[in-house]
Parts: sequence; C-alpha cells; structure tokens
Amino acid sequence: MHELSIASGILDLVRQHVPDGRLGDVRAVEVKVGRLSGVVADSLAFSFDALVLDTELAHARLVIEDVPVRCRCRACGAPFEIADPIFLCTSCGNPNVEVLSGTELQVVQIELADAPAEVP
Repeated sequence: MHELSIASGILDLVRQHVPDGRLGDVRAVEVKVGRLSGVVADSLAFSFDALVLDTELAHARLVIEDVPVRCRCRACGAPFEIADPIFLCTSCGNPNVEVLSGTELQVVQIELADAPAEVP
C-alpha cells in the first residue's frame, strides 16, 4: 500500500509550505491524481485521514481531482480521451499516440481558514 507513503509525502509538503503556527488552519489539500499514476484514490484518502487523526492537521481534508487520460494521435493529430488502457486513436485507429495527461500526482492547493486559529 504505497498510498500511505504518498499521503505522508503530501503532509510533508503541507508542513513545508504552511506558515509557522498555521497548520491548525489547514482545511483542505487539493491533489490531482491521474488515472495512469498507479495511485488508488480511495486508499490515498484513507491513508491521509489516518495520518492527520489526532494531529494539528486533524481538520484538513484531502480533495482529489481525478485526471483522465488524454492523448493525441501522432499520425492524424486528433486529441482524444481514453477510459480503458487501449492506446488507439479514436479517429484513425493508429497506435502511435502521445499521452498528454493522466500520469499526474501533484499537490495543487492548500486551503487555510480565513483567520488563524486561536491558541488556548
């Protein structure tokens, strides 16, 4: 289950990029996960939730954007999207295609609460 180490890496990025004293204000971490990335979104979300439980990031939620596989045919130039891992141009049937998206795994945004959390 490599999703646990990926979730841990995401939290490391959050800790690096959120200003000191504001980790408790993190409300959402948005990530893009491509269908060809090899990451199971449900497992990633479960791992993230398990890692933030009982920490200062407990109010943070993981928002996952599923990125479809988009390709372009190198023969006819037609762009297309595929659902199954069958890399054939949907216009001309040529197998010589370029993958344009679908391999992503990136943190795109960290959302903080408007006001810093009060320290008791």
